[in-house]
Amino acid sequence: MQTRPDRILMVLPRARLVRKAVDAGYRVWSVWDPVRRDAAERGDVARYSEGVLTADLTDESALRALVVRAAREHGIAHVMYLGGGVGMRPVLEEAHRLGLSANPPQAHQLLGDRAALCELLDGHSRLSVRFRRVEQQAKLPDAVKELGGHPVVVGSLARDVDRRPVLAPGPGALDAWAGRTPGPYLVEEFLAGPQYTVSTLSVDGMHQVVGITATRTGGPPHFVALEHVHPAPLGEREGAEIRSAVCALLDLAGFEHGPADTTVVLTGTGPRIVSSRPGFSRDGIPLLLRLARGIDLEAAFFQTLTLGGCLPHTDAVRTAAVGFFQLPPGRLTAVTGLDDIRALPHVHALRFPFRPGDLVPATADGATVHGLVVVDGADADEAAERLATVRRLLRAEFEPAP
Repeated sequence: MQTRPDRILMVLPRARLVRKAVDAGYRVWSVWDPVRRDAAERGDVARYSEGVLTADLTDESALRALVVRAAREHGIAHVMYLGGGVGMRPVLEEAHRLGLSANPPQAHQLLGDRAALCELLDGHSRLSVRFRRVEQQAKLPDAVKELGGHPVVVGSLARDVDRRPVLAPGPGALDAWAGRTPGPYLVEEFLAGPQYTVSTLSVDGMHQVVGITATRTGGPPHFVALEHVHPAPLGEREGAEIRSAVCALLDLAGFEHGPADTTVVLTGTGPRIVSSRPGFSRDGIPLLLRLARGIDLEAAFFQTLTLGGCLPHTDAVRTAAVGFFQLPPGRLTAVTGLDDIRALPHVHALRFPFRPGDLVPATADGATVHGLVVVDGADADEAAERLATVRRLLRAEFEPAP
């Protein structure tokens, strides 16, 4: 099959990624599933794409055929599914079979699956996390005992259920959760310590840690992110340990090329991996890297496809932070302060997805956060003060949730 090095097939891309690929000199064909993304974004994707191919990402055989057909018809040299999710496995398997993917499919699967990640790291001298697979609810107490007792982190391994891990601080919470959640289950030791998000870019098996971002989370059961601060306030030794841990993980997974996002907890005995996935960091972190270090990681990735090699090292010259709004659940009746926030010179992004009349849900994960703001400052203290100012300016009134 004849390929052209400047041609990319992207599956379910964000418009900004298509634009940055085009800016780097590539021609992009995009695969779009109208069920998975808002229809309004399709127009933005189409604006930068050579063509938009509609697909049902749940139809595995049709998706495989589309990847093959598009590759042959358009001379595709690179197939990308940077965000992962529904349809990732068949896309990556076909891309690998055609020689159009820089990573073996199993590398993506190992990084994106929590149980597979635990098994990958099992027995590693520095990175292993104690865990147990449990088939039946009745066996959960035995697994907890083998791990040293509560608290533990539990999640379901069943298909088509909520697989978010939750903290079970005691037997009562575990029984209540398991009573409404089907098995089999993954039970892990609870990792206590500060949390960090590590953004990497790999080129031909060489892994570069582009930035380490401190993440402040809320309490149990889901530990939803409340703030990200970049650069993370770390000592030289702690930073080196985290970088070493993440690069070791990527080597073990066989990840060769592209961006990855890894969550690390710095425990009393060193860094441990909480989760990892191929793709760019979320929650505004790429913007933090640009504001603090002058690095556009998304644009740089496309440049590495052409030029290869690592990015030049850049020190952070500012501190940048993302703050997530925390609102009570209920029906929003009025909101003020958004224009005042946008007018602040140190505010670089603001997202507030609600209008009066909307029902604001309780925050349970990253998909249900109540909006965010991105600020910068001379240091972490100034960035924190500016986030506090923004939160004071936002005023929302509610009717209590029924």
